Amino acid sequence: MVILALVSKAFTKEDVVDQPVVVPSRAPLPAGVVNYVTSRGLALLREESATLEKERAELEQVFDAEERARRLAIVAARLGELAGRIGSAVVVDPGGGATDQVRFGATVTVRALEGAHAGQDRRYTIVGVDEASAADGRIAFVSPLARAVLGRRVGESVSMVSGRREEELEIVAVEYAPAR
Repeated sequence: MVILALVSKAFTKEDVVDQPVVVPSRAPLPAGVVNYVTSRGLALLREESATLEKERAELEQVFDAEERARRLAIVAARLGELAGRIGSAVVVDPGGGATDQVRFGATVTVRALEGAHAGQDRRYTIVGVDEASAADGRIAFVSPLARAVLGRRVGESVSMVSGRREEELEIVAVEYAPAR
């Protein structure tokens, strides 16, 4: 999380300090881990950067100097973090290689082998940290599930520990979308 302290000397009392501007950080990339992204993920990062640049230009029109400074600080912090992610991105093309083996960019279907969800299938696409969205079925390559299935093949079973529970899963399908 980035915290920026903005204090305007104009119209302030000596004993009053403006609240710091808090900018939520992007999803963390573990130290020493390469920032792998899909081509879609890199395009989304660049699109987000372009949107923020446009927003920054529009903020120049904000009349209230204090509000303009606060909002510009937020945009600048977000752009800085985003520039770091784009600059460190390594695009991985999942094409080629065995199509029955789980690699970065794969859409993998797993089946629960035991417990309340036994026999139920779930589908996930393994993507970069910034592109991950569990609600949309996209999981980061550093997530426990992705780490459990990466390198495995259709028909193999894996154990995944999530929180305090362990789950036994079978890999039932692996698909790769054509490169765009």
